[in-house]
Amino acid sequence: MGFKRVLLKLSGEALAGEGKFGIDPEITQNICEEIAAVTKSGVEVALVIGGGNIFRGVSASSKGMDRASADYMGMLATVMNALAVQDALEKAGVSTRVMTAITMREVAEPYIRRRAMRHLEKGRIVICAAGTGNPYFTTDTAAALRAMELKAEAILKATKVDGVYDKDPLLYKDAQKFTRLTYIDVLQRRLKVMDSTAISMCMDNNLPIIVFNLFKKGNIFKVCQGDLVGTIVEGQGN
Repeated sequence: MGFKRVLLKLSGEALAGEGKFGIDPEITQNICEEIAAVTKSGVEVALVIGGGNIFRGVSASSKGMDRASADYMGMLATVMNALAVQDALEKAGVSTRVMTAITMREVAEPYIRRRAMRHLEKGRIVICAAGTGNPYFTTDTAAALRAMELKAEAILKATKVDGVYDKDPLLYKDAQKFTRLTYIDVLQRRLKVMDSTAISMCMDNNLPIIVFNLFKKGNIFKVCQGDLVGTIVEGQGN
């Protein structure tokens, strides 16, 4: 069985394509056309996008910048990405709303839970930008929070690899892929699925996380239709 409503978590780096920084319009358009196809099939989609392709707060903080200031700059970077994705989605023929946790009315709507849910019910894609609006929280945590607020049935974590491995498959040829994991497995093994705060929130609320390869054509659609693609994290374990 497929999902009726999902939250898709995209990294900012995904929008940069082969480049390390900035936004690649062609890559962004390709991704958005796949998301649009999912929406047109009847699935309600909310998006949370990172900002690492423009500015990463943790990195700046490690080099001496005040952590709160760096995190606010990172939140503003996610708004820039959200506007780029909104433009690409609307070119793909889907009505879209950007909603920000930091008020900037000239640019986007403020995030209001009931209004966001209404947009989803009307078939619009909702892009939740500016994280949680608070420093010290990552966009992973924002994705978990928004998914629960909006009653999403799963978080779809789109990455560069086709699931969760015991070590980096891009560096180690003998890396082994997991098909299913429990939240406890992820926390105990310190697997890089999402940060520990986000994993704990999903565990407490029994919200599945599906990790899959964003760049394999059709994967987003397959996951939303209920196909087992990538790795699913759910259940309490032993």
